[in-house]
Amino acid sequence: MSKLTGAQILMEMLKEEGVDTIFGYPGGAVIDIYDELQKTDINHYLVRHEQGAVHAADGYARASGGIGVCLVTSGPGATNTVTGIASAYMDSIPMVIFTGQVPTKLIGNDAFQEVDIVGITRPCTKHNYLVSDVKDLARTVKEAFHIAKSGRPGPVLVDLPKDVVNATTNFSPPGKVSLRSYNPTYEPNIKQLKKVVSLIRTAKKPVIFSGGGVVLSKAHEELTAFARKGQIPVTSTLMGLGAFPGTDPLWLGMLGMHGTYRANMAVTDCDLLISVGVRFDDRVTGKTDEFASQAKVVQIDIDPTSIQKNIQVSVPVVGDCKISLRQLNELLEGLDGPDLAEDRQEWLAQIDEWKRTTPLAYKQEKDIIKPQYVIERLYELTNGEAVITTEVGQNQMWAAQYYHFSEPGRFITSGGLGVMGFGLPAAIGAQVGAPEHLVVDVAGDGSIQMNIQEMATAIQYNLPVKVVILNNCFLGMVRQWQELFYEKRYASTRFQHTPDFVKLAEAYGAKGLRAKTPDEVEKVLSEGLAHPGAVIMDFVVEQEECVYPMVPAGAPIKNMLLV
Repeated sequence: MSKLTGAQILMEMLKEEGVDTIFGYPGGAVIDIYDELQKTDINHYLVRHEQGAVHAADGYARASGGIGVCLVTSGPGATNTVTGIASAYMDSIPMVIFTGQVPTKLIGNDAFQEVDIVGITRPCTKHNYLVSDVKDLARTVKEAFHIAKSGRPGPVLVDLPKDVVNATTNFSPPGKVSLRSYNPTYEPNIKQLKKVVSLIRTAKKPVIFSGGGVVLSKAHEELTAFARKGQIPVTSTLMGLGAFPGTDPLWLGMLGMHGTYRANMAVTDCDLLISVGVRFDDRVTGKTDEFASQAKVVQIDIDPTSIQKNIQVSVPVVGDCKISLRQLNELLEGLDGPDLAEDRQEWLAQIDEWKRTTPLAYKQEKDIIKPQYVIERLYELTNGEAVITTEVGQNQMWAAQYYHFSEPGRFITSGGLGVMGFGLPAAIGAQVGAPEHLVVDVAGDGSIQMNIQEMATAIQYNLPVKVVILNNCFLGMVRQWQELFYEKRYASTRFQHTPDFVKLAEAYGAKGLRAKTPDEVEKVLSEGLAHPGAVIMDFVVEQEECVYPMVPAGAPIKNMLLV
C-alpha cells in the first residue's frame, strides 16, 4: 500500500479501467491533475471548447465501443459540458466526465469559478458524485465507470475539489463494485420470451422495430439472425441505424417523422410489433393513439422505466437486448408448424409494393445541386463503409435516409437532444476511436459554425476527418417548417452572411473544396475523400429543398407529406 495524492490516485484508477484516451481542456482547478496526466501513457486530446470535449468523448465511445472520458476545469469549464452531457444522457452513451471544483472549504461561498455542477447535471446524468474526501476517490472512480457502462449506459460525472486532488492517502485498488440499490436485469424472463415466440407463430404481418439499445448492446448479429429466421421486416429509430443491414431485402428504412413510406405504413398496418431497445419517442410515434393500433406490441429493454412509458405494451420483456435476442433465436429453432417464410409472402409482397410505388425520392435539376444527391454520391464513393457523424437538422435526416448503414457504430448523431455543433467534435472522437476508418461529418452551414473551432484540434493531432457541408444559407429544418406551416415567413432563419468555408478551412490548415454545380459534386468528393488530411467540402445546394417524407407534428405516422 503506497501513499499517493488524489491526482495520482485518479491516474492509477484510469489505468486500471483501461483508459487510454481523454478529451479535455485544463484550468486552475485541474492543473495538478494535468501535471500527473502528462506523466502517464494516456493520450490527451486538447480540444478548443469544453463542449467539444464531451461530444468527442461521445463519438469515441460509439466508434470504439468503449467508454468516453473527458476532463475539464471548474466553473465555466464545467458548465460548458452540460449540452454534451445531456446529449449523451438522452442517447444512453457510456461516458465519465471529470470536473474540477474549488476547495471544499470554499464550496458554497461563491468562490471564483465555483458552480454546483453536481446540482446542475443531476437531471442529465445517470449518476454524479462530489468527492469530499481523498479516501473515497478510488472507490468513486471505480463506481463511476461501473455505472456508466452497465445496464442502460449513460454519462456519470465526478466533481473533484482541488484540495481533494492535492491531499494524500494510502492507496490500494478497490475491489469489485457492489451497489445494493443498483442491479440491472440482464437475463430476460423465459416465460415472457415464450409468449413472444407464440405471437410470432400466429402473426401474419409482423414488424421488428430496433433502436439504439441494439447498437449499444452489440446485438446486431442476433437481430439479423432473428429477422431472417422469422422472415420479419425490420425498421429502426435514428439511433438504431446500422444494427440491421441497410441493403437487406427485409430492411424497411427508418421509422417516424422523416421515415420511409414503407416503414411508416408497415408499422401502421402490422399485427405484431416487436420493439427491441427503443423508448418510443415522439418523433417516432407521431399520434400515439394511432401508432401500431392494430398490433400486439412486444417491448424488450434493459431499462424497466422505459417499458409502458409512452406506448401500451402487450408483452414486456426486461433484459439485455443481446441476451434476449439470442434466447429468442434458440426458441425459434425449435418452432414447429407452418413455414414462417411461406406465412409472410403476402405481407412481404405488400411491403415490396410500397417500396416500388413510393420510394425515397427528390426532383433532380440540371444546374442546382440537390443535397440528397451529395449523400448518394458519398455513399457510392465510400462503398457505404465510412463512419458518418452528423450535425442536426436537414443534413442529419438526408444522411439517415440516403446513406445505407450496414454495420453498427457507423452512424453517430445526436438523436434525443438534437445538438447542433455535435458532428465535428464527434467526428474527431470517432476518428480517434476508430483510426482505421474514414470518418465524415455531414453538416449544415448553420450547425458547423457552432463548434468549427475544433478544426484546430483535428489539425493539431493529424486527424483526417472530412466535413461535407450542405450549404443552403438557411437554418434549413426550421425554414422547412416555416415554409410548410407558416406561409413562408422566414423569421430569422436566412443567413445574410456566411463565411467562405474554403478560406476558413485553409485558415485552420485544412484543405478546402467547393462544388456549385451537380457536375462538380463527384470530383470534389473524390478529391476530398482521397486527401490524407482534414478537409472541408462546401456544397452550394438548393436553398429551399425540404426533407420528405414528413409527418406533421402530432399527426399519425401514416399521414405523410410526400415529394
